[in-house]
Amino acid sequence: MANVSFELGNRSYSIEEGKVARQADGSVIVRYGDTIVLVTACVSKEAKLDYGFFPLMVDYQEKAYAAGKIPGGFFKREGRPQTKEIISARITDRSIRPLFPDDFMNEVQITITVISYDQENDPEILGITGTSAALSLAGIPFKGPIAGVRIGRIGGNYIINPTLNERETSDIDIVLAGTGTDIIMVEGEAWEVDEETMLGALKFALPYLDQLVEKQKELLAQKGVKIMEYEPLIVPEEIIIKTEEYASGKILDAFGIPSKKARQSALNDIYKGLVEKLSDEYPDSENLISNAFHKLEGKLMRKMVFENHKRIDGREFDEVRSISCEVSFLPRTHGSALFTRGETQSLMVLTLGTKLDEKKIEDLEGESWKTFMLHYNFPSFSVGEVKPSRGPGRREIGHGVLAEKALQQVMPKDESFPYTIRLVSDILESNGSSSMASVCAGSLALMDAAVPIKTAVAGVAMGLMKENDQVAILTDILGDEDHNGDMDFKVAGTQSGITAFQMDIKITGLDFDILKKALYQAKEGRLKILDIMNQVIDKPRANISAYAPRIQTLKINPERIGALIGPGGKIIRSIQDCTGATIAVEDDGTVMIFSKTMEGMEEAVKLVKANTDEPELNAIYEGVVKGITNFGAFIEVLPGFEGLLHISEIDHKRTPSVESVFKLGDVVRVKVIGIDDNGKIRLSRKVLLNND
Repeated sequence: MANVSFELGNRSYSIEEGKVARQADGSVIVRYGDTIVLVTACVSKEAKLDYGFFPLMVDYQEKAYAAGKIPGGFFKREGRPQTKEIISARITDRSIRPLFPDDFMNEVQITITVISYDQENDPEILGITGTSAALSLAGIPFKGPIAGVRIGRIGGNYIINPTLNERETSDIDIVLAGTGTDIIMVEGEAWEVDEETMLGALKFALPYLDQLVEKQKELLAQKGVKIMEYEPLIVPEEIIIKTEEYASGKILDAFGIPSKKARQSALNDIYKGLVEKLSDEYPDSENLISNAFHKLEGKLMRKMVFENHKRIDGREFDEVRSISCEVSFLPRTHGSALFTRGETQSLMVLTLGTKLDEKKIEDLEGESWKTFMLHYNFPSFSVGEVKPSRGPGRREIGHGVLAEKALQQVMPKDESFPYTIRLVSDILESNGSSSMASVCAGSLALMDAAVPIKTAVAGVAMGLMKENDQVAILTDILGDEDHNGDMDFKVAGTQSGITAFQMDIKITGLDFDILKKALYQAKEGRLKILDIMNQVIDKPRANISAYAPRIQTLKINPERIGALIGPGGKIIRSIQDCTGATIAVEDDGTVMIFSKTMEGMEEAVKLVKANTDEPELNAIYEGVVKGITNFGAFIEVLPGFEGLLHISEIDHKRTPSVESVFKLGDVVRVKVIGIDDNGKIRLSRKVLLNND
């Protein structure tokens, strides 16, 4: 066994191997405070050369027992991954995927299991560091070690690995992965911070990443690790040469085609011709030919950028594609927008729901309710492909969460706009950064639906290509530029600052001056997009859609909740049945009434008040005689409230007996003339007779 222990952020941190999961090729237990994750790495013994991509699988699972909980639901056990688990798995995947050799094609599976959670220290970042350690200990070819940290900022001061409570008040919440000198992956959100603040957070993380990397090296030195031998994917030199001879000119001609669909069709035809030409000479080698062809595509695209200073669609490096925006695209929805940027198009539809539509979240942090959701769909027709539809995958969930984070920062507080809001982004076309198109479309749809957001939000995807000392920073990248580039980062924000940030780097040694330039170039692109969006709609509409539910909030005495609900819910159900409204009651006496018509709303409000109002001094009521005595009558002025109408308060003249004036069930108009400390009510009829 080997282990290292140290302090990080004034908390104990340890990495231990050899104690558990010893059948795995590599396994570690990472502990931070009382949060513990088990990370295992397994590798297949044979390469899968026919995959065409690196077969890496990363799974992240939070065990309910880690926080002393029993899972909800019928089966009472962990099931399919929740959104948070999928995002955590993607963060680790994106951190390590670029670090494997291009010719390594053995299957690798990472399993991150949260087995203890102290409600303070984030297990997600432990998963990144643990994955690096497990891969390294397994001897899997990997350009590590790397580490993961989380950065927050409170009161203008950066903090390392903020606790759960600290994250609530932090204006930055980002996860970083990298070495002590290089950053590989960033994802997070911010409260409209400027570019310098974001750069400061990245620089602040470097020494902590360095510390974690050095500790892993100490662990590896204790163990002594031999890198495994593997069957590399090697493309014969003659295939590379013949591919270049046959396809170079044709690929450059195809790059001149402006339409993605037509360009891809031309490239596919070139590839088919190449396979046909080489198949007799190199049988059963299509995967090698494919590899050579796609590498040639990237090489030629990069050559165009560096030698001809030209992108494949003819744009300048800092130029945003043509944009069109349309709101109220769908007539019967509560809000909608169609955002088109080049050949990327998002149809965003907003639905306003009630308190009953909130999403219940059950995770290790506890139970919570979500009132704002953004769901992202990527159908195969958006890229002209034929694929079965099997529901949202990890990519769809990840893109949706990123767009949701970008918009969350400008959303109104629940008390000022008590709706549940669901946004759905259906990608109708895709050629680069559909997640950022979803941010733009979401901002437009929110304003169209009269949601009082603070300001508009836009997003732009940036790319980078680097060859030795040559650097090209590309604004609003195409899908091909993303695939063949060295960095992809997405920046979303308002005119004031950044609200969400995601970055993946495929190279080492990225200079912070380059990153700074890229961030400011992204700001220019974002502001251009915001200008175009603001020409279509620059503030939320004054009124919500006629088809959206109306909401009115009342406050009642919590002691009157029972009177509103009634025995077995009888009263509240009767109000809903006769008005068509939906009523939600909180424990603090907040009553939310939702109705699709004003008539139903008004009637529901009237009935709720009738069942929950309390008598007020000097108020006049139409009461019902509930009891008669020789000294007066007991009148029910409101449901559950009776007052005494003394015989002396019935009339100005002498009343011989109460029975001579009233009988049970009579309706009588009375005024409240007194309420004592015990809640006893005194009524008068004669003061009203005097006024008549």
